[in-house]
Amino acid sequence: MPPDFFARYNYKGETPEDIFTDTHKELVESGCKWLRSTSESCSVVVALIATVAFATSTTLPGGTNDDNGKPTLENHPAFKIFAIASLIALSFSVTSLAMFLAILTSRFQENYFGKVLPWKLLLGLTSLFLSIASMLVSFCAGHFCALRDTLKYAAFPVYALTCVPVTFFASAQFPLYIDLIHATFRNPFGEIRSKLDSSN
Repeated sequence: MPPDFFARYNYKGETPEDIFTDTHKELVESGCKWLRSTSESCSVVVALIATVAFATSTTLPGGTNDDNGKPTLENHPAFKIFAIASLIALSFSVTSLAMFLAILTSRFQENYFGKVLPWKLLLGLTSLFLSIASMLVSFCAGHFCALRDTLKYAAFPVYALTCVPVTFFASAQFPLYIDLIHATFRNPFGEIRSKLDSSN
């Protein structure tokens, strides 16, 4: 029987896993608190986006035709953009909400912080950003359908200004997003190998 099949203990009778759990207890607790607070805050935002996206997708700009029930602006390009963007916003907001709820109901074990939790947080934040962007596109397209004869080309600078808050929010969260991508897709064996090569 190979000796690696048996657990190895130190003089206190602790295995390497027990030592790792004991030495990283405070780090796990702080990580749990940060993940819970982040997931709770994002869940509130995503729930509001999902509510607005659902209400927007069921409210058609221009109304419907009384004869056949079809939208009066169904052949307008802005209406098609509105319909697709509202559906995308609703889908991504529900996906993001499911990811954040999965984080809140997670067991927060040490091995979950390696891949499971970063994956869920990365997918939740990505879906959150896409849902916000899609909601803004849907909002602008719906207003353009209603005010296309009044604003015309002056509407484009106004709609561009509505993207400024989202740009500030995305730029503030960009470092966290990059760290999540690095933590999720990194290769630990490649890092260890590079450190060994540099030491030699």
